[in-house]
Amino acid sequence: MATTTPRIVLIGAGIVGCALADELTRRGHAHVTVLEQGPLFRTGGSTSHAPGLVFQTTGSRTMTRLASATVAKYSGLAAQGVRGFRAVGGLEVASTPERLDDLQRRHGWASASGIATRVLDPSECAEIHPLIDRDEILGGLHIPSDGLAVPLVAARAQADAARTRGATFLPHRRVSAIERSGGRVTGVRCGDEWFAADVVVSCAGMWGPLVGDLAGIDIPLVPMAHQYAKTSLLGALESVHALESTTGRADPVLPMLRHQDADLYVREHGDRLGIGAYGHRAMPMDPRELDTTDPGMAMPSERRFTPEDFEPSWEAAAALLPCLGDAKVEEGINGVFSFTPDGMPLLGESPELGGFWSAEAVWITHSAGVAEAVAEWIVTGRPAVGGEPIDLSPAHLNRFDAEQLAPDVVRARACRAFDEVYDIIHPHDPPAVARPVRTTPFHSREVELRAVFTDQGGWERPLWYDANAGLPEVCEIAPRRGWAARNWSPVAGAEALVTRRAAGLFDLTPLRRVEVTGPRALAFLQRLTTNDLDKPVGRVVYTLMLDAAGGVLADLTVTRLGEERFLVGLTNRLDVAELQRYLPQDGVTVVDRTAETCCLGIWGPAVPEILDGLAPSLGFFRGAEFELGGIPVTGLRVSYVGEYGWELTTANEHAEALWDKLYTTGAKHGLVAAGRHAFSSLRLEKGYRAWGSDVTTEHGPDAAGLGFAVSMDKGPFVGRAAVHQARAAGSPPRRLVTLVLDHCGAVLHGQEPVYDVPEARRFTRGPVLLADGATSVGGDQPVIGHVTGAATGHTVGASIAHAWVPAERATAGTRVEVEAFGRKLGAEVVDGPLYDPSMARMRGAR
Repeated sequence: MATTTPRIVLIGAGIVGCALADELTRRGHAHVTVLEQGPLFRTGGSTSHAPGLVFQTTGSRTMTRLASATVAKYSGLAAQGVRGFRAVGGLEVASTPERLDDLQRRHGWASASGIATRVLDPSECAEIHPLIDRDEILGGLHIPSDGLAVPLVAARAQADAARTRGATFLPHRRVSAIERSGGRVTGVRCGDEWFAADVVVSCAGMWGPLVGDLAGIDIPLVPMAHQYAKTSLLGALESVHALESTTGRADPVLPMLRHQDADLYVREHGDRLGIGAYGHRAMPMDPRELDTTDPGMAMPSERRFTPEDFEPSWEAAAALLPCLGDAKVEEGINGVFSFTPDGMPLLGESPELGGFWSAEAVWITHSAGVAEAVAEWIVTGRPAVGGEPIDLSPAHLNRFDAEQLAPDVVRARACRAFDEVYDIIHPHDPPAVARPVRTTPFHSREVELRAVFTDQGGWERPLWYDANAGLPEVCEIAPRRGWAARNWSPVAGAEALVTRRAAGLFDLTPLRRVEVTGPRALAFLQRLTTNDLDKPVGRVVYTLMLDAAGGVLADLTVTRLGEERFLVGLTNRLDVAELQRYLPQDGVTVVDRTAETCCLGIWGPAVPEILDGLAPSLGFFRGAEFELGGIPVTGLRVSYVGEYGWELTTANEHAEALWDKLYTTGAKHGLVAAGRHAFSSLRLEKGYRAWGSDVTTEHGPDAAGLGFAVSMDKGPFVGRAAVHQARAAGSPPRRLVTLVLDHCGAVLHGQEPVYDVPEARRFTRGPVLLADGATSVGGDQPVIGHVTGAATGHTVGASIAHAWVPAERATAGTRVEVEAFGRKLGAEVVDGPLYDPSMARMRGAR
C-alpha cells in the first residue's frame, strides 16, 4: 500500500537524531527509521560524553533562538518527570575590563531575544556561586534560565516518544551506501539491508563527513578533541549543599560557570566539579580515524587525556576556585565533537541531491531547537521554532563556495573556530587563518592602494584603502576609541564623503551574476519573483523572491538584455540555488556567471563627467551592453549608495583594464576607491535594506518596507497568496524602521535591544544625555525590538540604525532607547531616507 507521508531515514541516534525523530513524528510522519552504527543510546558519539551545558546567549540571534527552544523543550521533559534538564542557571564571570564590557554586550543580546539576565558585581557573583574568589573577578552575567541537560536521558526520552508514534530505531547499522535516482535519494543500504527513503537526514555528528561522502555531498566539519576533567572529592561542595538545603530547594546545585578569560567552564557533579577547557592547542582528527578507539577508552568519541595540555587550565581554575587548591584531576578525557569553518551548524537540504538533508555540527545547546526547526522545514518547507519562522541561512549546508570547501581551508578554519570559542570577537574581526581563500580580479590594484581587507563569504573585500589616508576629508571624521575604533579608520568615513562629493569606486564582484535564457525565461522569473518583469529590453527591475509563506528569501535585480535573455543580480549562492530549485525541464537555462565575471560600482556626482564619451546616456534603472573605452561591459544604471552611477560588469580577463580606465579617468575628477565601511554608511543614509541582516525569511515584504516591489496584479508568483492574506489581515504587527540616535558619535554593531520609553516622553526628546551620549539605566522599560544594522552617516552627521519594533512604535518622532554596553542611548524613529529622499541625485539631477 502506498504511504501517505514520505519515508524518512535518519542516520545517527545521538541527541539530534532522537530529537528530530520526535519532532517529525509529532507532525504526523510515522515512517521514520533511525539507523545507528553503535548501540542505543550510548552510541559512542559526542552525545555520550557531552557535559550538557546549555548557555543560550550568543551574538547570533538565530543560535540564541535555537538554544532557547532547546531550553523550552527540555524543561518540558522535566515537567513530565524526565530528569533530562535542570535550570540551574548560568554565570559568566569577567576578570578583565574587556570581558566585563563583553558581558554587558551579552546582556543586551539576551534582552533583545527576551532572555532575562542580570549583570552582577563580584560580591553578587560569589553569593550565587560561593566557591568563587570574588577578588579574582570584576563582575559577572547571570542567566537564570540556562541549565544542564542530561544528554543521554533527554535523547532516550525523545526516542521513546517517537517510537510510540511509529518510529523505528535500529542499532548496529552502519550505512554503507546512499542510493539515488534522477537526482534524488531513493534509499540507504547497511550491508545487505536496504531501507527505502524519500528523505535522508545525516545526524551522524563527527562521522558526518563520511556520510556526506556516500552521498557525494561535502559536509565541512572537523572532529576536534576538547578536554574535560573531573576533580577529586571536594569538601567545599558539602558545605554548599548543606547551606542550600536550608532553603528547601529540592535539588540544590550551583549554577554553571564560565570563565571565558581563561577558556574554562565549570559544572557540578555531586561532590566533584567538572572542568572543560578550550585553552589548549587545537586537536583536529580525520573522521576516518574515529573507529580506532584509544586503548582504555570507552568509546570512539573519547580520547586519552593529555595532562600536559590541561595544566594551564587547572591553574586558572584553581585561581578562580580556591577550593581546588588541595584537589587533583581524578579523571579526564579528550572528548571529540564537531567544528565547522565558521562555528555554525550545517543544516538543510543539499541542492545537488534532492531529499538529502544535513543536521550536523549541532551541540547539545541547540539540539532540540535545531530538531524542531529542521522538522518544520522538512514538513512545511519553512523552518520555524515556537510557531514562528526562523532564518537558518547562516547555518545552511549550502552556504560555502567550492573554494571554502578545500580540505586545508576547512581544517584550518575549524581549528580557528575552536581557538576562538571563548574569545571576544568583534563583528568586523576577519579570520586570521587560511587567507586569502578567494580574491577578485581587482585584487592586485586594491593591494597597490593598500587596501585593508576582511574576509566575507570567502572573498577578500576591502574595508578601506590606506592610500586615501591623505584625503583632506579625513580631518572631518570624528575619532573613535576602544571597541568602536577596532577594525575601523577615519579613512573609511572620508571615502564616504568623497563618494557624495565626487565619486567612489566599489568592488562588487562577490555579488552573484546569473544569466537566465530561453523561450520560457520570462515566465520562469515571473513565477519566482514579486515584481512585474514583463518590460522592454533594457529595463532593470528591483524585485524579491518569497517563500510560500511570504517570507523574503532574497532581493534581486533583473535586467532584460534580450527578449529571452535576462541578467539576474543576487546576493549569495543560496539565492542561486533557489532559482535552480524551480528550474523547469526545458525552455529555461540558468547559468551562474559569477566566477567568470567581475563587477565595479562607480557612483557620485562626478560620474557623468568621468564617463562622458565612455558610456551611453541611459535613464535610471536601465541597462545595456556596450564598450567602455574598448572594454566590453554590461552596464546598469542602478545605485546602492544613493548617488548617480553605474554597475559595470565585464569578463575577468578585462578586469584590470576596466579598473585602470575608471580609476585613471576618475582621479582627475576626485574619484577614490572605497571600501565596505563607506558602502555601509552610504546605504544606511539612504535607508536601503540589507538581506540577511535587516530582512530575512522571518519577515514579509510590507513589514520590511519592501511592499513597493510586489506587483499583485501581474499574475501568480510564489508567496502571492500569503502576501494577499497578510494584507487582508491588516497592518503588520512589527515593522523595520530607521532610528537616529541622539548622540551622533554613538557606534552600534547590531543585535542591540530597543526599549520603550514612558508614554509621557514618547514623542519628545528624551532625558538629558551624559557626556558620552548615554542616559541612566534606571527604570523598567520593556524591550520592544532589536537593532539589525547600524552605521555612522558621515554625510548627514548622524548615528543611524535599522531596527524591528512594534507597528504602534514605528511612527516618525517616536522616542525609544537602544542599549549598548549597558548604557541606554536615546533615539528617534524617522520617516524615509535621511539622504535625498526624492532620489533626485540617483537620477542625475543636480
